[in-house]
Amino acid sequence: MIGIGIIGYGYWGPNLVRNFFETPDCRVVAVSDLSRDRLAKVGPRYPTVETTTDYRDMLRDPRIDAVVVATPVSTHFELGMEALRAGKHVLIEKPMTCDATEALRLVDEADVRNRVLAVDHTFVYTPAVRKIHDLASKGDLGDIYYYDSVRVNLGLFQHDVNVIWDLAVHDLAIMDYLLPVQPVAVSATGIGHVPGEPENMAYVTLHFEANLMAHLHVNWLSPVKLRRTLIGGSRKMISYDDLEPSEKIRVYDKGITVNGHADAAGAVAAHANGNGDGNGNGNRYAMLVGYRSGDVWAPQIALTEALSIETRHFVDCISNNLTPTADGHSGLRVVRMLEAATESMRASGRLVEFSSNRCAV
Repeated sequence: MIGIGIIGYGYWGPNLVRNFFETPDCRVVAVSDLSRDRLAKVGPRYPTVETTTDYRDMLRDPRIDAVVVATPVSTHFELGMEALRAGKHVLIEKPMTCDATEALRLVDEADVRNRVLAVDHTFVYTPAVRKIHDLASKGDLGDIYYYDSVRVNLGLFQHDVNVIWDLAVHDLAIMDYLLPVQPVAVSATGIGHVPGEPENMAYVTLHFEANLMAHLHVNWLSPVKLRRTLIGGSRKMISYDDLEPSEKIRVYDKGITVNGHADAAGAVAAHANGNGDGNGNGNRYAMLVGYRSGDVWAPQIALTEALSIETRHFVDCISNNLTPTADGHSGLRVVRMLEAATESMRASGRLVEFSSNRCAV
């Protein structure tokens, strides 16, 4: 049995406790929180779980093999590092840390101590995203051309992070899992409408060396809640709506075919002149781009809760010395993208390029 200790019983902590409590081959030993009122809610539901206001009690407890950090992001690095140095495996809520330097230090510490370090990128474990991953990895989509996402709602306004760190982190984690290449640069614009508070809406564009682009729209000030993503490929395209109760994914056999032997200059002229210019350029344009419209289908998606899949996976990685799907390196890559996007936003959208160890303008 893998002993689990959970630090933080606020917004996300109860969900973590519930799922770990129901996960086979593990036991929730203790929960820590600074609020005694929150801890008072643990006992009636989980009588066997101990509570403490001092997380260090769990670090000293030999019954606890792994620590889950579900606290504000500003505390992630310190708590994660202390847990690793105490010999515990660690699962940290997203985003992993406040900056890439801290994230890299956690990754290095976990590697040196041979401990499992995982990040709570929950969407990576949703059956819908895993189905998209299967389709992409099997080549059903062909070459991926774009990832276009809208993730907006009214609130909850955060005081310690901007909307990119709160909402875009989900799409960055999904992209890190789905796409075969990493971005080389990012540009972002955003604005805040509450004085003294972080930016509450932003547009983020990620650039790749391949013929691929990603665009994210995130907003805390939307009258409606939307969670929609379009993924375009050379063979098929996908519409993913996380709020759709039954058909979250729809796969479209739609796209274009390009005849590389057509006269591109003639095609442009034909397009400018409507149906052609009398010299056959209209036919050239028709040869250059053709449109394909086939079937639309909705693959069957399991109803398993993503967090349940994640907790079972984390325990399995500890028991069998496996690498988590959303491991520390994934968390580091996402934090680098978040850091670069914020840097670009503060510089009015100036392009920020990625290097191997840092982001540089």
